[in-house]
Amino acid sequence: MTSGSTFPKRLTKLDELTRPDHSYLTAEDDCFFLGEYTARGGYSFSDTNQLVLNFKKDMSKQGQPEWKWKGVAIRQAASAFATAIDSRWLDRATLVPIPPSKARNDPLYDDRLVRMLRAIRPTGPLDVRELVVQAQSTAAAHQVGGRPGPVDLLQLYHCDLTLLDPVPQIIGIFDDVLTTGAHFKAVQMLLRRQFPAARIIGFFIARRVPDTADPDEFDVLE
Repeated sequence: MTSGSTFPKRLTKLDELTRPDHSYLTAEDDCFFLGEYTARGGYSFSDTNQLVLNFKKDMSKQGQPEWKWKGVAIRQAASAFATAIDSRWLDRATLVPIPPSKARNDPLYDDRLVRMLRAIRPTGPLDVRELVVQAQSTAAAHQVGGRPGPVDLLQLYHCDLTLLDPVPQIIGIFDDVLTTGAHFKAVQMLLRRQFPAARIIGFFIARRVPDTADPDEFDVLE
């Protein structure tokens, strides 16, 4: 992304018009996003697509010339959240990344969300906790035929019991792209069991917009 990037630096709340695009979310879920990601659009489709694809760049790309753009995307996403989220809210909140598909002991484990959260306020106090851990590596959701639901994911997750104190009152769950909402719901359910009094809010770099039909697929009526 260039210095003239138009990637949003303000949050949009999911509402009754956008929420149905993410099948596991309900009206009780408070979720916010920065940009809109178009699947199969590629890097050149939009600034959001470019940031997301660089942010999610696979760990196997380390050492290659393109690898530097992952770090750039992490810093840009952190800057966008730092601008969009009130600093007074950040003072009171616990920021929790949704765990990646690879377990911590996997060589392909990707800590991009943790790095992003810590970069939101690199020189000041910020409560970032990897409260939710994935016990075993799995294929990324977009690489499998059927996406897992919240109950399936919940079986893979557990709380890191060493990080429970102090008890959070406000929790921000962060992920890169909101698709069905399954990962958010699984983490939300686990944290609600552990902290029933906490308010939980979801934050996403982007939401995936639904596929639109190509006009060329339709016969033109003459």
